[in-house]
Amino acid sequence: MNYIEVQLTLSPDYADILTAELAELGFESFVETDEGLNAYITEDAFLPDAVDELVARYASQTPITYLTQTLEKKNWNAEWEQNYEPIEVRTESGTSAEQSVRVRASFHEPDPSFTYDLLINPKMSFGTGHHETTHMMMQHQLGLDHAGKSVLDVGSGTGILAILAIKLGAADALAFDIEEWAVENAIENAALNGCADQVRVFQGTIAGVEANERFEIILANINRNVLLAEIPTYVTYLKPAGHLMVSGFYEFDAPDIVAKAAEAGLTVQTQLTRNGWASILFRQSI
Repeated sequence: MNYIEVQLTLSPDYADILTAELAELGFESFVETDEGLNAYITEDAFLPDAVDELVARYASQTPITYLTQTLEKKNWNAEWEQNYEPIEVRTESGTSAEQSVRVRASFHEPDPSFTYDLLINPKMSFGTGHHETTHMMMQHQLGLDHAGKSVLDVGSGTGILAILAIKLGAADALAFDIEEWAVENAIENAALNGCADQVRVFQGTIAGVEANERFEIILANINRNVLLAEIPTYVTYLKPAGHLMVSGFYEFDAPDIVAKAAEAGLTVQTQLTRNGWASILFRQSI
């Protein structure tokens, strides 16, 4: 399957907004550039008219142009190595329970000053920790007790959140993604981190999770529309007093997410915001 690369020239202030908008159109991976943003989508899913409409909508707010080209499917590690710097995530500083995680690629040297060391070699998968949503999800995870618990990672991408869950003491994690290359990448990354036996990965959607499975922690870094549609389903897989952690939406969308979660019997534990994005940790009411 070939990929379409859309090269957008735009202000850096709009890179995150366009990333979210293009994700809604089915774009799977994004790389920020000196000129703006490159976005990637499979050739069969590319809708030129939809991209034209999106660009026209934002052209009144900021100068924006784009070019497209067709790329043969390839290993994207070399592309990421040019710009991939380790990511550092910490819980609130100054506390006795301060935790930290450093996410790096295999070509970076480890740093023993961090509590946890994660190796993530991305291909086309979204989720290296660079984006605000992944960063906040990991920050939530660092502050949550995972010891001996079962975890579900919805739309797992590189597998970064499932792998961190195992590092934090979870007994096992089930992860899934709709993309074949994401599943392959998550399996590879789990092996890199020595937790291949504890992280199960399959290609599909929430419908592919066995009806009798239950989890203490569910992680869903998706987008607003999917969350609003699927939060009630996630709750059916939660054990009593379990936690649901979500991100992938803007701060102004948080009230809608909270309302939908409340309808499903969840209460807010913690909300984080970062550069206009939001992440919320919910607990099942009992």
